[in-house]
Amino acid sequence: MKKVGGSERQSVSGSGTQVNGVTNGYHGGGRSEEEGRQRPEAPPEPEGEHQQEQKPSRAGYIQEQSRASALSIPRWDAVKKNRPPFPWFGIDIGGTLVKLVYFQPNDITIEEEHEEVINLRSIQKYLTCNVTYGSSGIRDVHLQLKDLTICGRKGNLHFIRFPTQNMGAFIQMGKEKHFSSLHTVLCATGGGAYKFEEDLRTIVNLQLRKLDELHCLIQGMLHIDSSGFNGSADCYYFENPTDLEKCKKVAYPLDNPYPLLLVNIGSGVSILAVYSKDNYKRVTGTSIGGGTFLGLCCLLTGCSTFDEALEMASNGESTKVDKLVRDIYGGDYEQFGLPGWAVASSFGHMMSKEKQELVSKEDLARATLVTITNNIGSIAMMCALNENINRVVFVGNFLRINTLSMRLLSNAMDYWSKGQLKALFMEHEGYFGAVGALLKLFDPV
Repeated sequence: MKKVGGSERQSVSGSGTQVNGVTNGYHGGGRSEEEGRQRPEAPPEPEGEHQQEQKPSRAGYIQEQSRASALSIPRWDAVKKNRPPFPWFGIDIGGTLVKLVYFQPNDITIEEEHEEVINLRSIQKYLTCNVTYGSSGIRDVHLQLKDLTICGRKGNLHFIRFPTQNMGAFIQMGKEKHFSSLHTVLCATGGGAYKFEEDLRTIVNLQLRKLDELHCLIQGMLHIDSSGFNGSADCYYFENPTDLEKCKKVAYPLDNPYPLLLVNIGSGVSILAVYSKDNYKRVTGTSIGGGTFLGLCCLLTGCSTFDEALEMASNGESTKVDKLVRDIYGGDYEQFGLPGWAVASSFGHMMSKEKQELVSKEDLARATLVTITNNIGSIAMMCALNENINRVVFVGNFLRINTLSMRLLSNAMDYWSKGQLKALFMEHEGYFGAVGALLKLFDPV
């Protein structure tokens, strides 16, 4: 038996919205932060990009060869300090989304300015002067971490995402921007680190340092939590989650985080019990996750993006689709303490032809979201009770701009555990794997 979501409407628009329908992927110009959220007719290319190729003269050829040699000159400050040269990246190639984090140093020395090569400057400008890349890449400006110290350097950490289906265009961009002239090894995690390894090696001339995604997830989350979110806590919970007027986010510093149950909701779901930084285990998981929600919504409603599916769900009424306890008992099932509003059978009303004709696409989207969210919450609660853990942290891109699911999880965890369990969430919910990969860049191989 699970808690049912209400029919209240809520906006799911946010500063980070996923744009699908990518023919060019990362290839092409971006949209600057100053231009806001409206896409221009023809986004300008960064300076120096896609210029018409001309056959060089002999003098030009020699100059170009000198330039190519300069591209591979080691940056001596990095050598002296025993740290990798810039740029610093971490990438998490998931089943639905690719998440990329980029560290932009703001304490560049005069020596480093002289040592910077053209390709490095081009990549830095491209990544930090745009908020969109091609038709599908998004830089989540609202998540940027400022004045963060990593490996003794102070700078800003940028968060970028794009659909995994456009990985081919990203690889092509890496080739065109000569990324291998700056790096020969890229720290990567997620299943795509294996799937796209050959293409990155043969097309971009990059070797992947493949990392365990669950280890990266935990290390990335702990690092961001300890660093904070520009002076505030990255972790929070919802107070009064069922009351739209009184519902609010409340900061929850994880000063002593252990033990905790970490529920990562991506295309599927993995649940980890974390007892210390290096002591953790995967308790269980389920194939019914964010990918299931989007896939079913595409079939049932004809939508094509995650954002579109969430928008539909926010305007639907799941009780027209789901059969509740009160639909069977006429009220509460008092003998076992089951309230009448609890879901007895997800999609239970859809066996009736008459009720099928009364539901909208929005109702179906809402019922799909409630079904999957309640299922994840039930599994997480059982795991927490079995592991004797009272703090459950939900992360993953399924929760991006998905306040509805977070409120459902908050209320369900509190209600069914009689206040013993608290559902916690993180501002950077989908990027911890990429952050963990970035941190591995500084470990000796």
